[in-house]
Amino acid sequence: MTATHAGPRHRGPFRVGDRVQLTDPKGRLHTITLEPGRQFHTHRGMVDHDALIGLPDASVVTSSGGTQYLALRPLLADYVLGMPRGAQVIYPKDAAQIVAMGDVFPGAKVLEAGAGSGALSCWLLRAVGPTGQLFSFEQRADFAEIARRNVSAFMGDVPENWSLTVDDVGACEENDFDRIILDMLTPWEHLDLVERALVPGGVFVGYVATTPQLSELVEALRESGCFTEPRAWETLVRDWHAEGLAVRPDHRMIAHTAFLVTARRMAPGVVAPPRRRKPSKGAEAYQLKRAAAAAGAVVGSKGNGTHVPTAPPAGVPDDPMVSSTTVGGAVDEQVAGRAAGGGTNGNGTAEVNPGEGGP
Repeated sequence: MTATHAGPRHRGPFRVGDRVQLTDPKGRLHTITLEPGRQFHTHRGMVDHDALIGLPDASVVTSSGGTQYLALRPLLADYVLGMPRGAQVIYPKDAAQIVAMGDVFPGAKVLEAGAGSGALSCWLLRAVGPTGQLFSFEQRADFAEIARRNVSAFMGDVPENWSLTVDDVGACEENDFDRIILDMLTPWEHLDLVERALVPGGVFVGYVATTPQLSELVEALRESGCFTEPRAWETLVRDWHAEGLAVRPDHRMIAHTAFLVTARRMAPGVVAPPRRRKPSKGAEAYQLKRAAAAAGAVVGSKGNGTHVPTAPPAGVPDDPMVSSTTVGGAVDEQVAGRAAGGGTNGNGTAEVNPGEGGP
């Protein structure tokens, strides 16, 4: 797979077919595509496209009504926020974190699911460069078509090093990915694919919107035993108003959009050392619930002769007198004791006392 696309122009005078962003005195943005003989109309007057063609980037044009407009080539961040959408786009602040903290490098082989409207695809294609490869999966054909058009419009054509497939990411048969990015409702359901397809040392990035999704993904990564300790965070961006000595935070900000989770693939057969954490009643109760669910799966499998292995606890308390083996046994004993003593809530899961910090 090779790339021959020319890509967008980033310098030089405006030419026919270039996208130009016009900014009015109030800061409102208008993006146009230059065509000979066409005009841009607003209530502030008209701007001829021919008046822009041939001007250098960062020029000023005046409408027929006397209003001045700043003319600039739009940045990628401007483009993805203004492009046609099917699914909600990944904001530039999160895309920048994915590229930076995921360490997406030129020449990398990257798997992305789902493609959505193609915003992250544009960032990833720029990051991997012409020598890299991007494999994108999107379940909805209408979203995939929007993504294809948006990427084509930004890159100048559909890049040959980009593969867009309308299917579930579970259908991916490729291996040896350097980076895998999952933006979906239940990314933990595809960790078996990540384990198989991600190279040792490769980076997994999960993009989730809610705290229950965040908790489920982080615990699933820990319990798999195939990844380093996951890191979870969010990014908040706040502009500042600065005029003379009047310096203060802006009244508006881009706050929560999503949580990002990263972890690195361990070598086959190697388990990362358990991370020592301070004891937490809430975490202990949550682990008991997960262990009870796993124990229930084992009991249910005995009738058909199958065996479902239980996952180890998600972490070891920061107590030098307690080993991981002891902790695992303690959890099993507590689960068994609650099951024997009727300590369930009637649906087969362990009952958690709210006073003990249940989730």
